[in-house]
Amino acid sequence: MSRPTTPPGPDLFGPPPTASLPAGSHQPLADRLRPQSLADIVGQPDLVGPEGALTRLLAGGKLPSLILWGPPGVGKTTLARLLADAAGLDFMQLSAIFSGVADLRRAFDHAASLAAQGRATLLFVDEIHRFNRAQQDGFLPVVERGIVTLIGATTENPSFALNGALLSRCQVLVLRRLDDAALEALLTRAEAHLARPLPLTAQGRATLRAMADGDGRALLNLVERLTVLDPPAQPLGPDALAERLSRRAPLYDRDREEHFNLISALHKSLRGSDPDAALYWLARMLEGGEDPRYLLRRLTRFASEDIGLADPTALPAAIAAWTAYERLGSPEGDLAVAQLTLHLACAPKSNATYRAFGAARAAARASGSLMPPAHSLNAPTRLMKSLGYGADYAYDHDQPDAFSGQNYFPDGMPRAQFYTPTDRGAERRIAERLADWASRRQGQL
Repeated sequence: MSRPTTPPGPDLFGPPPTASLPAGSHQPLADRLRPQSLADIVGQPDLVGPEGALTRLLAGGKLPSLILWGPPGVGKTTLARLLADAAGLDFMQLSAIFSGVADLRRAFDHAASLAAQGRATLLFVDEIHRFNRAQQDGFLPVVERGIVTLIGATTENPSFALNGALLSRCQVLVLRRLDDAALEALLTRAEAHLARPLPLTAQGRATLRAMADGDGRALLNLVERLTVLDPPAQPLGPDALAERLSRRAPLYDRDREEHFNLISALHKSLRGSDPDAALYWLARMLEGGEDPRYLLRRLTRFASEDIGLADPTALPAAIAAWTAYERLGSPEGDLAVAQLTLHLACAPKSNATYRAFGAARAAARASGSLMPPAHSLNAPTRLMKSLGYGADYAYDHDQPDAFSGQNYFPDGMPRAQFYTPTDRGAERRIAERLADWASRRQGQL
């Protein structure tokens, strides 16, 4: 199994080929525009540019095992094939979706036989994260012995999807979703290959790029669908284009990497007091099919963790929005989630409650089983009264300003300050009140 004779799958795209296809060919446009060299790849300058990581690795004369991590349609499969060509390696390909232990064993045996002939093998494994832990461990000996140079492709975060042992033997390279300039370059190549301009206005062209959502293969598939239809009487704008092509669903998987990326972006936009960005990420998740109840749970947590007493209305607002959603459902209840998002983004921020609770829990773990001070204990029986329970307790409502200043920490435990209010929002007044109480308490010592 030296150089593959079958055409590679459509993952990345390059300049127009010099020879046209036979009449009646049904080869997809994405396949026809496949790069013929690393220099043809668009959208990945950090990898294949003059100072790119792969450029430097190849210049050094030794290609290590790699994990290519990136979204669909950015060229992982094609990049692996081009690396095999550039490094002079025999290319073998497996898909973790369709392969099992027997397929791995056959691939390893074949690579070993080639190694005995002095030929090195690049083994490309698509969707490598689909292999279980035992199957992933099977790569370790052949990689360590140099029988294969492994290149695995994954759309999942390798930190979570791959075994640590395998990950430690590979270098992870990140392929980015194609930006607007890279997508425009693909459109220009498609027009050159088709020998005619696309029937689009400038706005329609921008809409077509947006529909692709950073996926080059999706973009060229859309181009192909557009060109097989009857030519329009005039160039298509955004609305007319939308009538001809269904918009591609946003890239979002509720139980994968994108889910955690977007909820992190939402949380940090709220913490950064950016209501517009927060609404955008909320909309992205809802449009992707996220359960609003999950979002409400995270927003309610945010109300305590990042706002707390700086805005005492934040937590009740979260509960009210949750209740409103449960009563209305989607889509009517989605507006309550949006209103809560704006409330939290615009509220003054404080993590004083979060930090105070963490410090108090640490102190509770360290102090063991210290008893409360005797004056704070109830004494419902004579025996308990005789033991001093409740003795000398000062009822705060009978004191001036309803403040006695008594110590409520365990006897023998020095007083600690866990809660330090900020000077933002309602906590400014709380800080003033606590400072006054602290001064009065100190005066009684």
